[in-house]
Amino acid sequence: MKQDTIQKRNWYAIHTYSGYENAVARNLKQRIESLGMEDKIFDVIVPTEKKIKIKAGKRVEEEDKVYPGYVLVDMVVDDDSWYVVRNTPRVTGFVGSGV
Repeated sequence: MKQDTIQKRNWYAIHTYSGYENAVARNLKQRIESLGMEDKIFDVIVPTEKKIKIKAGKRVEEEDKVYPGYVLVDMVVDDDSWYVVRNTPRVTGFVGSGV
């Protein structure tokens, strides 16, 4: 990996419709692979945490989204990578410094 790539690489929050975070992450990963963007977009995650809830008197372990409506992307922002992320279905915008 080039030194300039390491310096420009950052995590960005991608805003999406609430409830579609996993679908957007899956779709974005497919687009990254099919368009050969692995050298600019490194990781796509939907942060979750396990919580124990009581349903019908029983303890149930569920995974809740830490940031509903957002997907986190580790990437180098340039015209190509921005276009790939921004034009993924159900992505409504970028959140992050310098974008």
